[in-house]
Amino acid sequence: MKFLVSILLTGLLAFVAGIFLPWWSVAIAAFLVALLIHQRAGRAWLSGFLGVFLLWGGFAFWISMKNQDILASRIAGVLPLGGNAILLVLLSAVIGGLVAGLAAMSGSYLRTST
Repeated sequence: MKFLVSILLTGLLAFVAGIFLPWWSVAIAAFLVALLIHQRAGRAWLSGFLGVFLLWGGFAFWISMKNQDILASRIAGVLPLGGNAILLVLLSAVIGGLVAGLAAMSGSYLRTST
């Protein structure tokens, strides 16, 4: 139950923080959730990763579908993705998930060290 709550809370706080703060604010949100909800480091990493992965992946997919993949295909053409918009959406989600996962794991380690 704590695992699901931390995924949802990480996604919600990352969404709210993303409205007002830069992109890296997802790390702050994941760090705070892991600090408040005690979990082992692996589960904290996974909950932080999944919370932001689902958030960023969903938003990137939604934005890409709203403009018929035009912008995502052009950006994917510049990157070594072969113009594949879906790979760009997954890459964005993975990068956000890794940032949040590492921040959540840091929060979990900080909680256990105090």
